[in-house]
Amino acid sequence: MNTKCNKWLLTLAVAAVAAAVSGPTAAQAPAESPAPGADTQANAPADMNTTVHLIRLLVSQGVITVAQGEALLMQAQEEVRQAAQGDAGPDVREDDVRVPYIPEVVLEEIREEVKEDVMAKAKAENWAAPNTFPDWVSRIKVYGDVRVRNESRFFSGDNSNEITDFHEMNESGPHDVNSKTAVSLPPLMNTREDRENLLRIRARFGLEAALSDNWDAGVRLATGSSNGPVSTTQTLGGGLGKKDIWLDQAWVSWHPGIWNFTAGRAENPFVSTDILYDGDLNFDGVSAGFSGLDFSDNGSVFGTFGAFPLQYSDDDWPSNQKDKGDSEDRWLLGAQLGVDWEFDNGDGFKTALAYYNFDNVRGQRSSECYLYAAAPPCDSDWSVPAFMQKGNTVFLLRDIQLDPANPALTPLPQYVGLASEFELLDLNARWNTSLFNGYKLQLAGNYIYNLAYDEDEMWENADGQLISNFDSNTGELESGREAWMLHAAFGSSLDLRHAGEWLAFMGYKYIEPDALPDAYNDSTFHLGGTNAKGYYLGGSYALNENLYFRGRWMSSEEVYGPPLAIDVLQFELNAQF
Repeated sequence: MNTKCNKWLLTLAVAAVAAAVSGPTAAQAPAESPAPGADTQANAPADMNTTVHLIRLLVSQGVITVAQGEALLMQAQEEVRQAAQGDAGPDVREDDVRVPYIPEVVLEEIREEVKEDVMAKAKAENWAAPNTFPDWVSRIKVYGDVRVRNESRFFSGDNSNEITDFHEMNESGPHDVNSKTAVSLPPLMNTREDRENLLRIRARFGLEAALSDNWDAGVRLATGSSNGPVSTTQTLGGGLGKKDIWLDQAWVSWHPGIWNFTAGRAENPFVSTDILYDGDLNFDGVSAGFSGLDFSDNGSVFGTFGAFPLQYSDDDWPSNQKDKGDSEDRWLLGAQLGVDWEFDNGDGFKTALAYYNFDNVRGQRSSECYLYAAAPPCDSDWSVPAFMQKGNTVFLLRDIQLDPANPALTPLPQYVGLASEFELLDLNARWNTSLFNGYKLQLAGNYIYNLAYDEDEMWENADGQLISNFDSNTGELESGREAWMLHAAFGSSLDLRHAGEWLAFMGYKYIEPDALPDAYNDSTFHLGGTNAKGYYLGGSYALNENLYFRGRWMSSEEVYGPPLAIDVLQFELNAQF
């Protein structure tokens, strides 16, 4: 037994001896002194019984020896005998009981030492109480959410039916663009046939672990129809087949003081809207941020910096050549600085300005390549985008030379690349306030400007081979560098934490073709991408603190080019745990 336990047992023994000594004056002494191991229940007074039990416990635990126990017991019996025979004094009646006084400080010390000793032993052996768990369980947080959605997509009958799906063209390509040798049309989008009542789900399950006071790690799994970056939604059906699960997040975070450093695949660290980054988008790479740097009683500054690899070039490209291509990695570099005001009346205002450099994402026109002569592959195939939705201006990457023996019938298998560079300024502002009867109002805005947009440079880099977002009659580019949105929400709550709370919202989006990369923004408005404008509206209602219903209507059309009007209607249940 440890020292603390020995100490409190010995203290209790001394107290018990004192109690026996100070017991009733009429107490009878036992005939003989029993040994510490003998049965004294039948012939000993109640106080002596307690003393005997305590001394026996001290002996059994090795705190004192048997001889010491016998001596202690004999001493207690002798003092009890003397007390019984002595004069109680003029102020003491025979039925009075003397109780030894133990200071409260000593009692509290005993209690704390016993508590610490018992709890330490309980943690080590997991026996303190039923349904208790090991220490690591208290450091793990398990969470998740499930969404069931009914989605309908409505297309105008006036839409063009000749809009190429350039992502699919790259994925399944290269595609022969020579109409005289091509055996099929390029992949074309559905632009006229409605798709009603698609039942879709999203499920995410994650855990976070506290490694120490300022180190955490997390992992999350999610559904998804593909490994595309902007959606974890899975369409049901498929012959009742099982659904795919993907690694959605995996990160380690260090947060000393006001700073937070994260490495791995984690949630979007920037203040942004889905006009630029879809809500399901996660970021691969490293980020550092700070918050809560006060400059007044109501205002504070926050900031975020990050570097995120978008695509690494293949180590062995081209695989059938001794000389390998240069490293052509692509990165997203971002920096954001913002201010957050929390006013005394509960209102809040947040604004943030960010700069994003999508480095090396623009496609490169190849040098001359002679595919008809079984020459090496064209040297700019590496610049095919890893993922696209739709809207950005694209051009033909390969400079394929014609076969002199039959130039008109030379196949021209092509990939496409992005025509513009992207260096974005992103300004966000958000204001929350309370109105009459406790109702909440939120007004928000987002403005994006592509500093790197340059039409002359786009034509020059593409060697005149632009194939989207231009008027074939005039030869003029129909694109732009700006995007913006306005959003308003009104209701009993903005976060729907309790049953019966509701929220109504509406907004408008305007996104020119090359204002931002079309790969990463909201995948539902206009079914993803850029070159879109239109409105959305909807509402949410909380069924309880972990379940809410939402309905949303989105109506959009193209900004430039062939007609493409798309309406989307969604009804969904969202559960979280």
